[in-house]
Amino acid sequence: MEESQPMFEMGQRVHSVGDTRRIGTVKYIGPVEGYSGTWVGVDWDNGDGKHDGSVNGVRYFQATLEKSASFVRPQNLSSGITFLEALMVRYQGQTTKEEEDEMYVLSASNKKVSIQLIGKDKIQNKLNHFEELCSASLAYLGVSSAGNPSQISSLVPNLKELDLTGNLIFNWKVELLKDCLPSLEELHLMGNKISEITPASNFVQGFSSLRILNLDENCISDWSEVLKLSTLTSLEQLHLSKNNISQVFYPLTESNNEASSNGAFQNLHCLLLGANNIVDLASVDSLNSFPRLTDVRLSENPIADPGRGGIPRFVLIARLKKVEVFNGSEVSCRERKESEIRYVRLVMAKLHENRVEIKRQHPRFYELKSLHGLEDERPFNGATGPQKMSSGLLTINLKCVGASMGEKPPLVKKLPATTTVGKLKILCETFFKLKSVELKLFLQEEGSPLPTLLDNEMESLLDVGIGNDSTILVDEES
Repeated sequence: MEESQPMFEMGQRVHSVGDTRRIGTVKYIGPVEGYSGTWVGVDWDNGDGKHDGSVNGVRYFQATLEKSASFVRPQNLSSGITFLEALMVRYQGQTTKEEEDEMYVLSASNKKVSIQLIGKDKIQNKLNHFEELCSASLAYLGVSSAGNPSQISSLVPNLKELDLTGNLIFNWKVELLKDCLPSLEELHLMGNKISEITPASNFVQGFSSLRILNLDENCISDWSEVLKLSTLTSLEQLHLSKNNISQVFYPLTESNNEASSNGAFQNLHCLLLGANNIVDLASVDSLNSFPRLTDVRLSENPIADPGRGGIPRFVLIARLKKVEVFNGSEVSCRERKESEIRYVRLVMAKLHENRVEIKRQHPRFYELKSLHGLEDERPFNGATGPQKMSSGLLTINLKCVGASMGEKPPLVKKLPATTTVGKLKILCETFFKLKSVELKLFLQEEGSPLPTLLDNEMESLLDVGIGNDSTILVDEES
């Protein structure tokens, strides 16, 4: 009698039998010309395949990369195991040194933290002590479903931290855990290719103790999917870096035009959105509507990268009213004040006196202008329109950092705010007595890990966000 074949479906997540780290997505099921039997076309996450979904001139599917796909016999693929089975594999059986090294959870700062292991003496008594397990790492074990909820709740009633990184949970089956793990406070779901959150109702329910949810390195692109998590009342940290998110917004209702402590994400204070595709300032401004949000990460997004047409750190800080930690570094009182003043002056220098337009493009402008007692620095002349801004002087700190420039003491210079980047390069050649050196300038901002390259020679110091006491690094082209 012919042995029955494993059943798969399109879009399902699978791994190679015997290798739970070799994970891919089913893209084709059926015959392959020139070969007998049924084959499963898999697009592998690590790109380690043989073709792009076509063989001998026949296209079966389109893979992500030129050689990220291969055809595999069904019996050589696994659709995964249950959460319960993974617990048994990891904690009931004997473990190797390598497996023990992997038994960690990810802390709020994404650092590996050793978890509570069942001691060797207790392992001999196995199931009798599962109720003592508070933290569990089931990373890369091929978990694809929960298992019997009643068995889970009786087996690990005190589980608080759970790491399910790199498994096969691509369609939010974790909601099945909400009732059987009532004490769960941290849940890590990195690298599961989750693109949609599909709760039983419109919003994810339960998880009343969940404080940290890590969804880094998934495939979420639509912010509406994230909003399905907005009713998790205890959620304090939400990790969404390395997804495909391009827009962020806060769900205000007609009767609730301002953020409320009773609204969405009512206790969220940390939102990590690094390495996504956010390009618009409206997404940045929407973060002010989250009631308790004070820690934000936007690094590696186009909007936060001046090199890709984004805006500098000081503008983002000025627009984000409540943020105390930005891109991993603390926003000091001094940095906030200086950022807000520089931002207001930048807006005053660039925009005409059209209050509606200014309010639309810069929602905090008039608030900050009043807060810091800043007067208009540009006179207006009736029907003839705005006159050129008077050239105020800025105090600039200049530091030579080029390898071949030798040790030169830093200089402090007062320059007109209208000085262009190109003109400043010429002045630096004179100030530091540099000859036959092609210069490049960087703006070093407090709290920013990397200086910002000033590559547009036509922009003025004011245009690029340079204010009083700014530091410019003078380097040489390599």
